[in-house]
Amino acid sequence: MNPVLDAIYSRRSVRDFMNRPVEREKILEVIRAGTWAPSGLNNQPWRFAIVTDPGLKGRFEGLTHYGNVISSARVLIPVFLDKRAMYNIVKDHQAVGACIQNMLLAAHAMGLGAVWLGEILRSAEDVRDLLGLSSDFELMAVVAMGYPEHKDRTSTRNSVKEVIIFDK
Repeated sequence: MNPVLDAIYSRRSVRDFMNRPVEREKILEVIRAGTWAPSGLNNQPWRFAIVTDPGLKGRFEGLTHYGNVISSARVLIPVFLDKRAMYNIVKDHQAVGACIQNMLLAAHAMGLGAVWLGEILRSAEDVRDLLGLSSDFELMAVVAMGYPEHKDRTSTRNSVKEVIIFDK
């Protein structure tokens, strides 16, 4: 099979991680993969924070219903939209979504597990405050990452026929 398609079809959201540090080179490679997502006018509006400090990471736990995922993760990568780099709200939000998907696929390709945490957006201001960031940075998600505790997870999807609404 094609390695790109294989990665797409085999990637799963991982919420349980081993107590094993993630190498800095891998963290940076995940971010680098994110930066290769398409963006309108190549404005690259994404910005990232890296949180590995256990004390700081622990302060994120109370900001989401998924505190247990944050507790288990070895790395948090809050992903932001830099409002100063924006030119179109819809296209820029879509670009950051593509960036996050690239990050998830890169993590998977390197044997890491990751999950896209969106529910934490209700605490976006608190996340910015924890990191000392200005309101120029809009939180889009937090990617929780580490070495997966469990492998060979399964999932299902609707058939292609079920999701096509027009074909002529």
